[in-house]
Amino acid sequence: MPQFHELYDAIVNGDAKRARLATQAALQAGTPPMDLIAGSMVPAMDQVGRLFEAEEYFVPELLLAGRAMKNAMELLRPLMTAAGQKFATRVVIGTVKGDLHDIGKNIVASMLEGGGFEVIDLGADVTPEKFVAAVEESKPHVLCMSALLTVTMPAMRTTIEALKRAGLRDHVKVLIGGAPVTTEYAKEIGADGYSDNASGAVGLVKSLIAAA
Repeated sequence: MPQFHELYDAIVNGDAKRARLATQAALQAGTPPMDLIAGSMVPAMDQVGRLFEAEEYFVPELLLAGRAMKNAMELLRPLMTAAGQKFATRVVIGTVKGDLHDIGKNIVASMLEGGGFEVIDLGADVTPEKFVAAVEESKPHVLCMSALLTVTMPAMRTTIEALKRAGLRDHVKVLIGGAPVTTEYAKEIGADGYSDNASGAVGLVKSLIAAA
C-alpha cells in the first residue's frame, strides 16, 4: 500500500519530517496504528539493520533512522493507548551504574521499538536497584544492559545478582552489550546473551522470545 511504502522509505532514509507526514497521512486514510508498525516500521528497521551489517550504513544512519521511527511512533502511541492496544513483548533497557554513555543504547532502543517491541528506556547510570525495580514493576520479557567502559562492566554482574536476590532472575531474559563486553563475559556473569551491535541485539531478542 502507498502509505506503507512512504513511511518505510522515510525511515530507511532517516527523514524524520517525512516519516511524521507519512504517518499522519496514513492515519487520516484510516490505517490502524498496529498495521503501520507491522507493515512499515518493522520492515524498515529490519532493512536498516541489514544495511548496517553490510557496512552500507553506519552509526549516523542508524541514529537518523531511529529518530525518524520515533517521530512516527509519537503519533501512534497515544492512539494505541487509547484503544487499549499493547505490544506483545516488553523490553527494559539501560546503561549500567557509573557509565554515562548512551549512544549505543539509544540506537538499540530505537531499533527494538521499530522492530515492534515496547521499550522502557531507563537511561544511563542505572543502578542495580533501579533495574530490579523496573523488572518488578514492568514485568518485561527481556532486560538489556549496556556498558561502554571496562570499569563499569562489573555492574552487570551486580545487577544479575540483585535480580536473583529479588527472585526475579528466572522471569526475565538478560542481554548485555557494549564495546568492552564479550560473549565470554556474558557466560561468566550468567547473562542469556550478548551482541556487539544494535542489529544483532534485535535479532537476539527475537530469537529468545521465539524460543521461550
